[in-house]
Amino acid sequence: MKKENKMKKINIHTMLVLSLMFLGMTSCETTELDLTQDPNFLTPEQASPDLFLVSIQEDFVRQLDGDASGDPNDNFTTGGFQNGDGLSPIGMQLTRIMQMSSRNYASTYQDSDVDDEWDNAYRGILFDIRLMTPLAEEAGLTRHIGIAQFIEAYIISSMVDFFGDIPYSEAVQAPDIVNPKLDSGESVYQAAFSLLDQAIVNFTNVTAGTPSVDFYYNNDYTKWVKAANTLKMKLYLQTRLVDPGAITAFNAIVASGNYIADSVDDFEFNWPATSAAQPDNRHPRYGLNYVSNGAGDYTSNWLVNQMQINNDPRIRYYFYRQVSIVPGQDGAAPDEQTLRCSLQTPPQHYIDGGFTFCALTNGYWGRDHGDNQGTPPDGLLRSTWGVYPAGGRFDDDSFSAIGQTNAASQGAGGVGITPILNAFMVDFWRGELALIAGDVATAQGFLEAGVRKQIAKVRASVANDGVSDLSFEPADADFESFINGVITAFGNATGDDQWDIFAENHFLAHYGNGIEAYNFYRRTGFPSTLQPNREPDPGSLPRSMFYPNRVVTSNSNITQKPNVSVQVFWDNNPAGPSFPRAN
Repeated sequence: MKKENKMKKINIHTMLVLSLMFLGMTSCETTELDLTQDPNFLTPEQASPDLFLVSIQEDFVRQLDGDASGDPNDNFTTGGFQNGDGLSPIGMQLTRIMQMSSRNYASTYQDSDVDDEWDNAYRGILFDIRLMTPLAEEAGLTRHIGIAQFIEAYIISSMVDFFGDIPYSEAVQAPDIVNPKLDSGESVYQAAFSLLDQAIVNFTNVTAGTPSVDFYYNNDYTKWVKAANTLKMKLYLQTRLVDPGAITAFNAIVASGNYIADSVDDFEFNWPATSAAQPDNRHPRYGLNYVSNGAGDYTSNWLVNQMQINNDPRIRYYFYRQVSIVPGQDGAAPDEQTLRCSLQTPPQHYIDGGFTFCALTNGYWGRDHGDNQGTPPDGLLRSTWGVYPAGGRFDDDSFSAIGQTNAASQGAGGVGITPILNAFMVDFWRGELALIAGDVATAQGFLEAGVRKQIAKVRASVANDGVSDLSFEPADADFESFINGVITAFGNATGDDQWDIFAENHFLAHYGNGIEAYNFYRRTGFPSTLQPNREPDPGSLPRSMFYPNRVVTSNSNITQKPNVSVQVFWDNNPAGPSFPRAN
């Protein structure tokens, strides 16, 4: 036993030393929220499963939502065509939940734009898990191991969703393997299922102790088991096009009742926003937009327009308007300097399809999908993220520029959430399966349940905003009118029109989670009502991302994809620009 423990310490020491060499340009964060020491820079005697797990948990949520602070010690360096990092913003841009600012898909999502997400997954999360696991095993800390297994399952499956085949079985094994091979996406998914099975065991068996910090469930392992089963449901739904047994397996978990069915069990990250300095623990979209020179993101004209035409009362929670009028709208004169398109004619394919162009009424200052007309001086004019989910300002018609006051403490000050696996999502999953089975009544019930649960979450977010005038909150009757309108329209529609209504509301509810929206879009092809790219022929919508350039150049076992039209293993829908139904 002593010899075995000594060998473990030697191996851990070797991995720690190698981590300094391997991470090189990109180490894990030195201050993970409340962490004051980077676990990768500790000696074997100092290395702590608790410190590793804190790092793993935070790097996990940053894999989804990115980073705003530019902390030189973390795995993200904002750059390229993306304002910020993370897989979720990429998915939101492709589905018009966020605005995409380049007219050509291939040039927008280049191989250099995903370096950070790749580094964070491998050099951050998986590397720390490999270092932590033997320490936790030796100490009998099965809960630490279970949480790490859950996170690993989510990370590797989402990497497949965005990249397709990825290194896994040989990954993070330097110096023994420095050029890990690509594993098929299908085999990585199977590994994720296996990890979740193991995690469930580790959530329920004997343990020598629990983590000092559990950001997600505060050491409630009944909820962790529900989350693991819900992640399995997500993966089964994702593979339903290629696995004839996937829906049966999905329904078996539903029958067990041991999954996230109530919002009280939601798996999400709550950004504490106690610091704007490094480490910045405000919601990343808040940190990128509530700055002295104004908003960095443009809101999506498609998304805002959908909410306007449907009188969606969530609009005041989703977006904060800095001005009351947009050039060329509501009687205002066009302005070439701040909104060049207000003097332009819509492209013919916008006219033919009846799509909104350039500007919206009532001060909602955003941009069209694929509008790349430079960056005018409009940072203090653009509409920006509201109180949900980013912890910004509730829109109370104050129309004050965020840079003219203390931008660092606007609204909720960055106290927001990253929704990851939520009860409302599960309702949309079940509604999707009912709809493909032709059971419209059941699909309608799940659509209503999902919308109601998500709206309740949105309305609760204003509790974090101590600045705005909440007398402007919509009344209960406004929400009931909206929900009844959605459900009635869905019930009266048929065929593709019904799918469009379901999908539009899916996207609107997933504001803040582009991973689910992007997967849904490739899985179903709906909605067909999305605003097209400004460019008439932007190329096919990406079905996966390029591999990072520096990975391709450094790993002889990885060859770059010919284009971003390469489909992931679970996407067997038609290839080409005709699918999904809007480019």
